[in-house]
Amino acid sequence: MDRIPILKMGQYLLVTIQVDLYDRLALDLESDLISHITQTNARGVLIDISAVSIVDSFMGRILSNIAGMARILDAATVVVGMQPAVAITLVELGLSLTGVHTALNVERGIELLRTKTGGTIEPSDYDEPSDD
Repeated sequence: MDRIPILKMGQYLLVTIQVDLYDRLALDLESDLISHITQTNARGVLIDISAVSIVDSFMGRILSNIAGMARILDAATVVVGMQPAVAITLVELGLSLTGVHTALNVERGIELLRTKTGGTIEPSDYDEPSDD
């Protein structure tokens, strides 16, 4: 069963979507992210969609749901790396992605999370690679 990896970086969670999301995978990501926020007390979520070439209304709704649930759990959500064609599609579909902050790239996204949450990332806060 496929899963999108969720990495912990200090007070933040980082998700890099490398594949086109089908419905079940998107729902699993939503559920996994909310669980990780509560388990780690994350203050923010950064979702990198730079490898995503197509976003439909379902995916847009999933991103909005993630942001809404994260906000209830006191975590900000930033989506980075949106392709121009994806942005055009979202506008044409009339999806505003309420509660989702956007940034051009991961570096700017982290800065935006820091601004929104007052947090920092220290080198010792990164997950250590496991030998599993």
